[in-house]
Amino acid sequence: MTQVKRILLVDDDGPLRRSLAEQLRLDEAFEIEEAETAEAALLKVRDASFAAILLDIGLPDRDGHALCQAMRRAGVRSPVILLVPAGVRTESARDREAGVSDTVSRPFRFGVLLARLKAHLLQFERSEGNIFVIGPYNFQPAAKSLQDQRANRHVRLTEKETAILQYLYAVGQKVVRREVLLGEVWGYNAGVTTHTLETHVYRLRQKIEADPSNAQILITEPGGYRLVP
Repeated sequence: MTQVKRILLVDDDGPLRRSLAEQLRLDEAFEIEEAETAEAALLKVRDASFAAILLDIGLPDRDGHALCQAMRRAGVRSPVILLVPAGVRTESARDREAGVSDTVSRPFRFGVLLARLKAHLLQFERSEGNIFVIGPYNFQPAAKSLQDQRANRHVRLTEKETAILQYLYAVGQKVVRREVLLGEVWGYNAGVTTHTLETHVYRLRQKIEADPSNAQILITEPGGYRLVP
C-alpha cells in the first residue's frame, strides 16, 4: 500500500494557497493540510506529524523565520521549505539559525517546487532511521538493509540498490520510466546508461525475490519499473 505523505501548507493568501494545494493533491502520494496563520500552523504540528512543511515567509501574525524556529522548538524535524516573494533575498545564516531547509522564490514553476520537495523528502528519509515495509521485508535505508523477520533473513544492499528501492517506494505503486530512475539514482551523468540500471535491478532481484525470474516485488513494466510494497 502506498505510504501517503502529509504536507502542511502555510499561507495567508487564500487563492494562492488553495491553488497550490490543489496542484499538490494531484500527486496521490501527498495529503495536504492547510493553515493561514502561524498560530494555526503551530497547533497543527503539535497535534500531528508532517513529512514536510511549505511555509510562506509573510504571515499576518509571525514571519516565516520566526514560525520555523518555533516549529523546531516544538520538535519538528522534517524539512521546512520557505516560500518568498520575487526579489526578496533571505540571508543563509538566518535561514540556518531558524532551521529552514530550503527557500523557493515566487513565482515558481510548480515542477521546480515539486522536485525540490521530493528531493528533501528523500534526503530526510535517508538521514533518519525510518523503516518501511516492502513485501516480507522491513526496509531500513539508513542501514542499507532489508530484514525478513519471519524467515530470519537479513539482506545487505549497496548504496545504489538502496536508492533504487527508496525512490520507487517514495512514488508509491507508480511506474517509473528507466530514464527517470537513472537520473534520480545516478544523476544526469552522460557516462551512465540504462544498461547500468538494468544490471543493478537484476542483482537486486537476486537478493530480494523468492523467484527472480518471476518477480513479485520489483516489477518490470513497459518502459520502466514498479515496486509492490
